[in-house]
Amino acid sequence: MKHAFRIERDSLGKLPIPAEALHGIHTQRALENFPLARRSVHPELAHAYGDIKCVCARTNRALGAWADDPAKADAIDRACRELANGDLGGFIIVDALQGGAGTSTNMNVNEVLANRALEILGLPPGRYDRISPLEDLNLHQSTNDTYPTALRLAAIRLLQGLEKQVVILQESFQAAEKKFAHTVKVGRTQLQDAVLTTLGREMSAYAEAINRDRWRIYKCEERLRVVNLGGTAIGTGLAAPRQYIFQVVDQLRELTGIGFARAENLVDATQNADVFVEVSGILKAHAVSLLKICGDLRLLSSGPVAGLGEIRLPARQTGSSIMPGKMNPVIPEAVSQAAVRVIGHDATITQACAAGSLELNPFLPLVADSLLDSLDLLTRANEILRRHCVDGLEADEARCRQHVENSTATATALVSALGYERAAEAASLAAKTNTTLRETVIARGWLTGEQFAGLISPEAVCRLGSPGQKEAA
Repeated sequence: MKHAFRIERDSLGKLPIPAEALHGIHTQRALENFPLARRSVHPELAHAYGDIKCVCARTNRALGAWADDPAKADAIDRACRELANGDLGGFIIVDALQGGAGTSTNMNVNEVLANRALEILGLPPGRYDRISPLEDLNLHQSTNDTYPTALRLAAIRLLQGLEKQVVILQESFQAAEKKFAHTVKVGRTQLQDAVLTTLGREMSAYAEAINRDRWRIYKCEERLRVVNLGGTAIGTGLAAPRQYIFQVVDQLRELTGIGFARAENLVDATQNADVFVEVSGILKAHAVSLLKICGDLRLLSSGPVAGLGEIRLPARQTGSSIMPGKMNPVIPEAVSQAAVRVIGHDATITQACAAGSLELNPFLPLVADSLLDSLDLLTRANEILRRHCVDGLEADEARCRQHVENSTATATALVSALGYERAAEAASLAAKTNTTLRETVIARGWLTGEQFAGLISPEAVCRLGSPGQKEAA
């Protein structure tokens, strides 16, 4: 049995299209031309495009388009809402990486919306004399203003989801700060014993780093709210009425509830993509925070017998096919890989945005693919790090105490009471006699057990400055 096809035409000729397909000839050519990433555009970009097309259609309708054919206008609006709501996302099938500055994505959207609107009217796909992908769905638009606007909208929505996960991760570290506030441990610089601190203070530093990232991410939205919608091809508004240019962004604000604003210089906003570099840089900064924190968690939990072993990570899965009983820090490892990928995406976005030429950047599909993937990765990374790791952290207090008693770092805590020379002598004697520093200073009568305990208490090691130290004149 042969499949039914319809024949569609463009300036290059004819192509057969499956009769019931919602896409058309422009999408078909893109499928043949760009078998690159082997995955379609990001779903959130497709949904955002539905919103953009809805905004444009409603603006055109308000200005008199389809006034004599309200059924067409209603069908177009319904199709756009279906795409925005995710019902038609599976029909946006062009490759994520494509030539043409996103034209293939725009035309895939136009064709799907036109053919879905035709279905709503009870007509078969391809009846473009009734509803046209170009004359109706692309009316007063260009890829060059709709694609970057859709990308901004998609990025803002994903940023909002990322911010929520960052906040929850920050709160998890804050809870760990309180939970471990009493656990004194050795602090290290350059991986060597340095001074005493608490595990709670270490957690507080992680919470503060994530808090900074949260604020940066929140501020990102401001950068993305300025759009070039209405600028059409190069920002001059060619082929669009002035009223449309002035009203379309108002419609976008109303539909999305996001404070979008039309760029003062639409030509600049059409050709320059530096805002995506700025946002990506902030995402990279957050990835760096996660990478550093995950490295610390792996190190602090190392061993557990032959390493530091000061914390215990939740056991998520057996760690080896050959070494019985081994548990690896798989969650920090996985999150680290996501962070490294985001750092790589930032380099890609930087190069792609710098490669724009004259009135347009043709590499926005690569920017979109990289930026939206970074947002996805970071959102999921924050969620699994918090849920599968930080929420279940445990301290090995006995191990921390053993390190404190045996480390030269403890000698630093005694300087305020013994002075530098005697504290150094105590450390040297402890090493020579194979005794703890506590045993050494008590045996020589330099400190009582109570005094020693006070100097290494959580309150003492977390105190800002040292008691008894005189201020400089």
